[in-house]
Amino acid sequence: MSGDRVTDDPASDDLSRDREVRVLVVDDQPMIRLGLRMILDHEPDLRTVGEAGDGDVAVELARSTAPHVVLMDVRMPGTDGIEATRRLRADPALADVRVLVLTTFDDEEYVTQALRAGADGFLLKDADPASLVDAVRRVRAGGSVLDPAVTPLVLSQWRRWSAGASPAPGRAAGAAAVVGSLPERARDVLVAVARGLSNQEVADALGLTLATTKTYVHDLLRRTGCTSRTQLVVLAYEAGLVAPGEGGTAGRR
Repeated sequence: MSGDRVTDDPASDDLSRDREVRVLVVDDQPMIRLGLRMILDHEPDLRTVGEAGDGDVAVELARSTAPHVVLMDVRMPGTDGIEATRRLRADPALADVRVLVLTTFDDEEYVTQALRAGADGFLLKDADPASLVDAVRRVRAGGSVLDPAVTPLVLSQWRRWSAGASPAPGRAAGAAAVVGSLPERARDVLVAVARGLSNQEVADALGLTLATTKTYVHDLLRRTGCTSRTQLVVLAYEAGLVAPGEGGTAGRR
């Protein structure tokens, strides 16, 4: 499709690239893709490996370029970012790919759908370059990213969703009951995750090994029925463990 391309060099096996964060940029506006690429490629540890103008191409490129992070627009003609995120989550080969959704103030329903599809974070399109770069790095490191301006919107939509939906298998009826059933240490990890800490930062803060932290996070997802760290963040908000704007990237701009 015109405007969609791969910028990676598959023949290169430079060991220094193992430390780079590989980013796939997805947006139907060429100028926005150009701007995002310029910001990302200016950083020594970030590299765009491709760009796509619709969800179908995004999924195809994710399979061929193996990005660490997909910057995903939601409103696109054809296959939108919600369906593309859902497809990425459904592909076992792409289990390690993180999805950072780029949204606008009037994307309320899209944010809800992206959350349900398994997005790892939300960032406003008018975020400054430093916030974008920080969000990509944190998502790659396993952290949760909720733009402060998006957080109330996500929470209000989550409340509507929770009130009108049947509990998922294995989940308690409400956030408080779910959190109340967790062991104390697991709740500590949940609070740290909700404050936007990466796995390594959680480990450092709680005196755990990185492997143990990953096990706790995996177990939290299993116990709560959440499909992403972002859903864990919202669950912690709903249960009153943390408040919007309290600590970490979840409350920082």
